[in-house]
Amino acid sequence: MPRIATKYFGSMQYREEDVVHFPFGFPAFEEELQFLAIERAECTPLRFLQSVRQPGLCFLALPILIIDPDYQLAMTTEDIESLQFDGSRQPAIGAEIECLAILVSPAEGPPTANLLAPIVINRANRIGLQAIRSDSVYSHQHSLASLADVCS
Repeated sequence: MPRIATKYFGSMQYREEDVVHFPFGFPAFEEELQFLAIERAECTPLRFLQSVRQPGLCFLALPILIIDPDYQLAMTTEDIESLQFDGSRQPAIGAEIECLAILVSPAEGPPTANLLAPIVINRANRIGLQAIRSDSVYSHQHSLASLADVCS
């Protein structure tokens, strides 16, 4: 099994089939194409998106339905097809895709979650992308009252 060095988890073994491939990277991180989605039992439901290439690059995320149980996905046809789904419908969160909101901890105030541009991962083929919405129904700085009970 291959190993990667990480800043937050030390040296880790992983299986190639666990790597999520982001063909377009992320805005400002376009060169980062492979991440591991790490789940730690003591931090459930938090997820960590660890770059395979850069030990210090790790995004903290939550399943979007934890933040907003009524969240409505609105991906473009191009994004849906990039994930290798039929572009005529939105894929189902949970059943077909994992939908994560990246968390940010600003210098002041409570943590926020980016609901405007969630990370969407096809569960079957491990292809992912950041699906930037064309509307403004959700915010890129959705306030989270407290994360104290999420990972203690």
